[in-house]
Parts: sequence; structure tokens; C-alpha cells
Amino acid sequence: MGGLILRRLAVALPTIFLIITASFFLMRLAPGGPFDAEVDLDPFVKANLEAIYGLDQPIGTQYLRYLTGLFQGELGPSTTYPDRSVGELIADGLPVTLKLGFTAIALAAFLGIVAGITAARNQNSLLDAGVMGFASIGIALPNFVVAPALTLVFGIYLQLLPVAGWGDGEFRNWILPVIALALPQVAAIARIMRGAMLETLSADYIRTARAKGMPEGRVIRRHALQSAFLPVMSYLGPAIAAVLTGSVIVEQLFALPGIGRFFVQGAVARDYGLVLGVVILYATALILINLIVDIAYGWLDPRARVK
Repeated sequence: MGGLILRRLAVALPTIFLIITASFFLMRLAPGGPFDAEVDLDPFVKANLEAIYGLDQPIGTQYLRYLTGLFQGELGPSTTYPDRSVGELIADGLPVTLKLGFTAIALAAFLGIVAGITAARNQNSLLDAGVMGFASIGIALPNFVVAPALTLVFGIYLQLLPVAGWGDGEFRNWILPVIALALPQVAAIARIMRGAMLETLSADYIRTARAKGMPEGRVIRRHALQSAFLPVMSYLGPAIAAVLTGSVIVEQLFALPGIGRFFVQGAVARDYGLVLGVVILYATALILINLIVDIAYGWLDPRARVK
């Protein structure tokens, strides 16, 4: 297991460095700048602002200065929020994003696994067709389509739930955002779980357990579930990535004070520091999550440890 972790880290660290480098230069090389939107800004004032933020220096110097700050744990200042640093903005928005994202992925995993097992145990039945039909629709509809539809139905027509805002984090404020994020992943996990469960239930050791008179529920729990769960475990890394990146859109649609909303505002305002800080955070989180998934997969399936 230690060798697996070291191999993954040997790939993860250079990947994070390449993401930081590519993001930095792409942001700097794109036309425009953080102060170009100010139409009436005096050129002398603009030059002073660029000097304050170090934007008047050569791009190579800016890059080395940014890397030095990163190694010291600093993400730099924000031009959109000049009285606050990027680290402070991320620290304020991160709890909302984490609560939203991990609640959505937990809900998606639970509902998807249950739906997949149910469909597999009732293969070729009306229930199976209904679950797979829902899964096909769920995969086809992205969350930026699901979110406005949920808002329209439950927020405007039925007036059951708030359509925007986080309030003090009350339960009713995050029902719609969580559902909007979770639904596509529920559909995908259900399809994967159904296919894996059908393959596992046709294995010889499952037929042997049934021939010995073992109850079907016990066969599922003790013999089939662990093997069938391995493909779902492999998918959880990309699923969490999809949820975290999808939260950028969902937070903006529901006016939630998460880091996704800061990312959108920073991108519109060409706030180099804010955009880079969020990109680095997302990239690092996704790589670490995939590392955790690989470790968990290796724990469940010892054959993966030698790869």
C-alpha cells in the first residue's frame, strides 16, 4: 500500500505544479487586465495600481514572485476585493462549498447504490426499466438545466423552498442546490452499480452460495456487494470532481456564498489572484480526492496494490 501511495504522489505533485504554471501564464497572456474594465480610469492611476499589484513587472518575474508566495502559504491579494486577501475569501467560502459538495456526493452515492441494486435484483422488470430510464435522463441533463427547473417548480410555482441565498445555512436553503448537484451523479452511479451487480450475481461463487440455501439478502450483503462496489469506488473520484466543478455554476445560480461564486466573479473581473487561488484549491482537492479513492480501492481489492 505504501508503494501505491508513493507512486500516486510522484504523479500528483508535478501535476499540481503544471496546473499552477499553465493557469498563471494563460491568465496573464489573455487580452485585457484587472483594471481595463474601468473606462474612466486615469492612465497614471492605472499605472500606479499595476505597480502596487506587481503587474508592471516582466511576466517571468511575476511568476517567480507568485511561486515564492505559494511556498510561504500566501495566495496573494485580490483586485476585486482590495481590502481582503485571496486566502481570506477562500476561507469564507470554503465551508459552504464543502457542505454543499459532500452532502450532494453522499446523497448521490446512497441513492445511486440503492437504485442500482434494486434494478439489478429486478432485472428486465418494469422497476428496472423505470430506474434505467431515470438514469438516462439524469445523465443527459446537466446541473445548469436541472437547477433552474427545480427553482421554477419548487420555488416559484409551488413556493415550497427558497430559490436563492444561504441564510444561516438552514436545511431548507440547501435542499435545491444539493439536489441539483446530486441528480446527475445519482443517475450515473445507479447505472454503474446495476451493471456491476448483474455481473457479480452471475459469478460462480454467488451461484454456489445460493445452492447452499443462503438467503438472497445475505448473498447480496456478504458476497456480492463488495465486488460490485469496486466500479462505483473507481467512479467516485470523477464524480466528486464533477460535483465540485458543477458547484461553481450551482452556487452562482442559487446565489450561495461559496468559492465557486468567487471564482465566477473573479473571472469576470479578471482578478488574477482570486482565479488562480480557486483553481489551485480545486486542482489540489481533486488530486487528493483521487488519491484517497485509489487507496480505498487498493484496500478493497488487493490486486490493485501491485499496479
